[in-house]
Formats: sequence, C-alpha cells, structure tokens
Amino acid sequence: MTHLADVYRPSLALSTDLYQLTMLQAYHSAGIAEREACFHLFFRQLPFGSGYAVASGIGDVAPALEALEFTPADVDWLAELRGEEDRPLFDDTLLSALSRFELVCDVDAVPEGEVVFAQEPLVRVTGPLWQAQLLETLLLTVVNFQTLIATKASRVVAAAAGRPVLEFGLRRAQGVDGGLSVARAAWIGGVAGTSNVLAGRLHGVPVKGTHAHSFVLAFDSERSAFEAWAKAMPHNSTLLIDTFETRRGIANAIAVGKELAAAGERLKAVRLDSGDLVALSLEVRRRLDEAGLVDTKILASNELDEHRISALLADGAKLDAFGVGTRLATAHDSPSLGGVYKLTAMRDGPGAWRGRAKLSDDPAKISHPGRLGVRRFESDGGYVADAIHDIDHAPEGDWSLVDAGGQPVRVDSTASAELLRPVLQRGKLVGSPPTPSDARQLHARALAALPGPTRELVDPRPYPVLVEAGQFARALELVESLRESAR
Repeated sequence: MTHLADVYRPSLALSTDLYQLTMLQAYHSAGIAEREACFHLFFRQLPFGSGYAVASGIGDVAPALEALEFTPADVDWLAELRGEEDRPLFDDTLLSALSRFELVCDVDAVPEGEVVFAQEPLVRVTGPLWQAQLLETLLLTVVNFQTLIATKASRVVAAAAGRPVLEFGLRRAQGVDGGLSVARAAWIGGVAGTSNVLAGRLHGVPVKGTHAHSFVLAFDSERSAFEAWAKAMPHNSTLLIDTFETRRGIANAIAVGKELAAAGERLKAVRLDSGDLVALSLEVRRRLDEAGLVDTKILASNELDEHRISALLADGAKLDAFGVGTRLATAHDSPSLGGVYKLTAMRDGPGAWRGRAKLSDDPAKISHPGRLGVRRFESDGGYVADAIHDIDHAPEGDWSLVDAGGQPVRVDSTASAELLRPVLQRGKLVGSPPTPSDARQLHARALAALPGPTRELVDPRPYPVLVEAGQFARALELVESLRESAR
C-alpha cells in the first residue's frame, strides 16, 4: 500500500516544478517531445559519512507514477497561468497533450532495501522525452528523502548492536507526509517499530509506544499515574520514570511492577528520557534486578542517533532498546541526499541511441552517458564490487573494469547480476511491488553481504564502484568531443 495514493489526491501530476512544464512546452514547440530519451536518478556523495546508502522510495512512488493524469481541473488551472506581458504561459498544443496524458515510460530501479553507492543509477527512466522529463521532480522528492532516512535508520540500528530501535519521529517530521515517509523508510532500514499509527495501517509497520510526561502530570502523584497505567494497559506496561526525579520514579515503577507480578502480569520496561543515561541506566538496572524484576527492560530516548547510541554502549550503559526521533526523522547531520536526475541518452533521427553528458569543472558532476546499468559482482555470497556500464554495450564474456581514473582493476568474483529491475513497463506496474517488509528483509541480507569495513559507522572503507572499460572509453570520447565543440 502506498500512502501517496491513499492520503493524497489520486493523481500527483501537479506535484512538480514549474520548469518541468515549461520545458514540455519547449519540447513540443521544437518538435522533439516524442523522441525517445533515457534519464537516470543518482546521487553524487554518500550521506552521514557512511560507507553505503539504502535504496528506498521507489515502491512508494511507482503506483503514483502509474496513476499520473492531468484532470480537467488541472488543465483549466494551467490554462490560466500567465507569463510576461500577461500572456498565457502554455499554448493549446501542450494543454491538449496534458489532457490526454497516459504514461508509456519504462522505469527500472534498484530494489528497495538494497545497498547502493554514489554515482550509481538508482532509477532509469526510458520513454518519450516529454514524459520522462515530467517524472523528475516526483521521483527525486520521494526517492531522495526515503533513501536518506533508510540509510540513517540502518546506521542507527547497526549502532544498537541487536537491541531494538523504535522510530518516534512523527512530531518532529516535516509534516504528515514526512512522518509517513520516515516511518516507511526507517522500517526498511531495520527499526523494530514506529509510533506513527497511520504508518502502521498503510505500511504494515508495527506500532509501538509508551506514555507522555503529561499522563503523569494528570494524576495527583506519580505512583497513582503508574498504577492507573498498569490497570489500563497491563499488557503494555512501559513506564516513563523521569517526570520528576528518576530515582524516585524507579522506586514507584518497582512498586507497580511488583503489583503487576502479583497479578500474573509483567512490567515490560521503563523509559529514561533525560539525565546521565549511563549512570541512570546502571542504577536502574541494579534496582530492578534487586527487586526481582530481571525481565524488565530499560528503554532510552532523548536526541539519540548512531553516534550517541554507540557512545552510550561503549561507556557501559545498561540499555535494552532505544527510541529515536528527531535525529532520525530530520536526518539531522545530513538533511538532504542531493540526488539528481540527468538526461544521458536520446535517439537520433534514424533511431540510434546517442549519449548525452553534462560537463562541469567539477569532475564529480560530469555525468555518465548512455543507457546505464549497474553490475554487482559477488564472491561466495559477499559483495565485492559494482560496475557502471551501458546496457546497450554490455560485455558478452569477461568484464574489463577500470577505476574513476581509467586504471584497470581486477575483480575476483564467482557471480554477478544487474541491480536495476523493471518496475513499470509502458507506464504499467510490473507485478505486485514488494512490500516495505519485503524490502526490510532484503536490506538485512544485503547488509550482511557488504564487506565489514564498509559497514563501519566511522571512517568506513570505500566500496569499489568501477566502470566497464568500454563505457569509460566512450564517455571519455564524448566528453572530449563536447569540450572541443565548446571551444
């Protein structure tokens, strides 16, 4: 289920930048709108200083792409837009084309949950130039953000070293859609649940929660608040113990925990949300054990991320689970992925594919030309290297690979496979999209296949992203030709 279709209007065709539509006008005017073109979505730099990223979002946006249409009301509104000199911005030719819009593009993408790297295509769109161009903003909006959040979640879960991580970020997310996207992507990235109830219904993410400080303040005493909670929720008895003073809070929690035990129930956990979490967790664990509540867990929250969690555990904190909100939901230390969508090939008049490449003084911003794929090489089930290549010139035998500088690189592998898989063919979904839970399972497998040094949270070893030698030569030739013609 996709929240884009269920929460918002049936078609998101107007969820785009104006310049997409003005470019469509110019494509039609120039007579090239129907020329077949190929675009790729990729990012240039890994976020968070991470050694990998986690592909996410395509399963959410694909049904919205299939449903794209310009309603009569959309077209009427666009007809009213004015440019300079108060003249209509769009002519009847474009407005008529939009009123008949039916997506016929092919969309291929890396499966959600898979680990990906800088410069590699995450999504490939092939179809009429004007249609493929139109998909840019919606794809970037969804895939950029969800890939960012899934990556952050994966890192936080890794830092927790097997302890459950709960996503508590809805109240700090960028709006309702942001909260839903966070919950979905964080689940793919490995969290154990979310506080977001709507995300639970739409995406099948387990919903988890405790109570707020306001619940305690609504009663005459902390003890009476805890007793009321235990009576109402004996099967969900996690108590927040820092409303007044944590050491008094744990005493009240222990008393209620013993009452629950006498009734055949169990105090599931206590939550620490402030103070010295290391010292407090050690004391709380000691007092719970002394009281015989050895099965009661300690949940920590309050401005946590992978770095804070790693530090807490390294310092000996006795914590069993973590609630992570703001720093996950806002991708606090890398708040945008920086993904881009570039035209890399078009058919010429006779119908042959011709590469397109953006030039730049910054080598990292020079795009690969062609219809691109990513070949992943494995050895005994582990990932060893990826190679960017042109799918129209894929080697039939052994692959010759080079690094970003053109130097030959030998890769020892026992198997290889293409990363990008069909998602839409001529605008229609290919089968049933994998669920977020499917993507979560794929991510667990992919992370296990990634070299250990690349998974490190700090100073990870770069994963080899190589280029097929023929692709490198063709790209170099095109770039030199473009530079020569620009002189």
